Amino acid sequence: MKPKLPDLSRFELQCLRKLWKRGEATIRTIQDDLPRSPSYSTVRKIFERLEAKGAVRRVRREGKAWVYRSEVPASDITRKEIRRLLDSLFDGSALSLVSHLADMKELSVEDLHEIEQTLGRKRGVGHAASNRGGRKQP
Repeated sequence: MKPKLPDLSRFELQCLRKLWKRGEATIRTIQDDLPRSPSYSTVRKIFERLEAKGAVRRVRREGKAWVYRSEVPASDITRKEIRRLLDSLFDGSALSLVSHLADMKELSVEDLHEIEQTLGRKRGVGHAASNRGGRKQP
């Protein structure tokens, strides 16, 4: 059984995304990677919270600094955050989300074709579409 994924604030998620990109990093490195460079103590506090939530762990020391590694896969957190977005803003409907993205001109015709191809490949390898959120089964 997989452990429950932690709920993350926007800033915790932002720090974790920087860590995923690097694989391992010190707090100072993550601080340097962040826009509008927050204070070191702010980033350290976020990593303390991430560690308490089980999202990161200390793997070794480099001099006086701890090196951290993520304990949660990016893909799992991404799925959780997308589900939270769908449930909170779109009543669970992926179609409503895609419609909004299209209305906002955030999706190109090429993007839609790529989505269609991806869905076709998923169906081709035996993934059944769920009837959740207003989606139709093939």
